[in-house]
Amino acid sequence: MRRAAYVLGLPVVLLAAWFVLSAGSENFYAPPLRQILESFGETWTLDRLGADVVPSLLRLLAGYALAAVLGVAAGVVIGLNRRVRATVEPVLEFFRAIPPPVLVPVIMLFAGIGDGMKVIVIVFGCVWPVLLNTVEGVRAVDGVQLDTARAYGIGGPARLTRVILPAASPQIAAGLRQALSIAIILMVISEMFAASNGLGFTIVQFQRSFAIPEMWSGIILLGLLGFVLSLLFRLVEGRALRWYHGLREAQRRS
Repeated sequence: MRRAAYVLGLPVVLLAAWFVLSAGSENFYAPPLRQILESFGETWTLDRLGADVVPSLLRLLAGYALAAVLGVAAGVVIGLNRRVRATVEPVLEFFRAIPPPVLVPVIMLFAGIGDGMKVIVIVFGCVWPVLLNTVEGVRAVDGVQLDTARAYGIGGPARLTRVILPAASPQIAAGLRQALSIAIILMVISEMFAASNGLGFTIVQFQRSFAIPEMWSGIILLGLLGFVLSLLFRLVEGRALRWYHGLREAQRRS
């Protein structure tokens, strides 16, 4: 109960403050929260959720999963090989510095305006934190662990799956956590370009048609979606890295 209170306490206080302070608002662009909540129930029906939110989630998950696979695979290769790292590091720094939204028009030229373009935009933005954190995690693997594995004849794929990836998994999880927030942002941005459905497309359509309460309801839904995805990630991370969190807790107590 205490943990739930810490998680939900501040959002509840902020919503209550928003409700009270906006109660008498006559600003067309900042309607009362009561009006926004009323439009939320009227706007986001099951049909609209299926037509706009589900496609957005599928694009997000596809791009995020592909970025995770590419980032971890490339990060392991680069982290294990010093020559490869020295060769590709300048190129990685160059592409990492390019904001993904800038490349949307370029990606549209090659991938069209369908779902493929939106997935590629998400992949391009999410792969960098995963890749760079994987590289650092692999490089930071304890040399004693590697020597011990070598002494016991553990090599090849077994060395990778039993020694390197488990040791680097906390750093990889940190990159995946950063990539998730980036994926949500890029999902919305990619749907603002030549789209016919999706959460980002719908919010822009509400804005262009001056349906302001509906627009705000879409923004609230986007925030709720990000909160739920972050919560799910923390649950999965907690189970996958239970050994790591237990070790840190034991070190802290000692």
